[in-house]
Amino acid sequence: MLGATRGIGRAIARQLADRGIRLILPWYDWPEDVARMEKEFCGSDSGHICIKADLRKQEDVAKIGQAIADAGGTLDILINNIERGGMPILHGAYTLPVNRDQWQREMETTLHAKWLVFNQCLPFLRRAAEAAVINISSVAAITGRAGIAGLLFNDGYAAANRGIQSLTETWARMGAPSIRVNEIMLGLFDTRHGPGTRGWDLLSEEEKEQVMDHILLGRTGTPEEVAELVLFVVEKADYMSGACLRLDGGFVLGGERVPPMPPGYLKDDE
Repeated sequence: MLGATRGIGRAIARQLADRGIRLILPWYDWPEDVARMEKEFCGSDSGHICIKADLRKQEDVAKIGQAIADAGGTLDILINNIERGGMPILHGAYTLPVNRDQWQREMETTLHAKWLVFNQCLPFLRRAAEAAVINISSVAAITGRAGIAGLLFNDGYAAANRGIQSLTETWARMGAPSIRVNEIMLGLFDTRHGPGTRGWDLLSEEEKEQVMDHILLGRTGTPEEVAELVLFVVEKADYMSGACLRLDGGFVLGGERVPPMPPGYLKDDE
């Protein structure tokens, strides 16, 4: 279970833990959030494992494989929830001195780390009678840096997320028939490109209003809503693999409205 230190990942971890699932929770940065995660999940009798690992590095990803092997050698669920997204409103252009490494960081974390983790976990997933993999991605793959999304999604982040669907479909073929691999593509959520992020606080009130007007449902989502969908895919979607489910409140569709039907030109006798 990746990304459980905060926000959406934490909500998913809670749902899985409540189902009695034993978790391996890698962490790397955000020390205050890590401390809270460890306090919640990794007490002496919890059975969950918290492990420090930079998932951009093969040698650190191998630590996860060793932890799985030590815990019995079988993996039933992989939640591939790892990303690094530089909101343009916060980070600015890649050419700025403070931001020159951001493109590579987004690619390494959002795309390559998922690939490293899946390949490390695949032998353990194959040992399960049935296993489920969920890749978490972003609607940035569809929108790119255009319109109001241009303040929220950077070029590298959008490109990395577009690559995730290719991995999802490839892995679904590799894992069949015992491993189901699906993708959940997220829009704007609290703690992820929405309220609770530094970038959101930098938006003007007019820009925030534009964002909300662009979401058909008129609000951002909550981490708990993502966790509920993850649980559905894990527990109920037995006949689904290689699919991409978009959970975005209609953000992708929000740029165009349906106009009233015109009266038409032709008469009854024509």
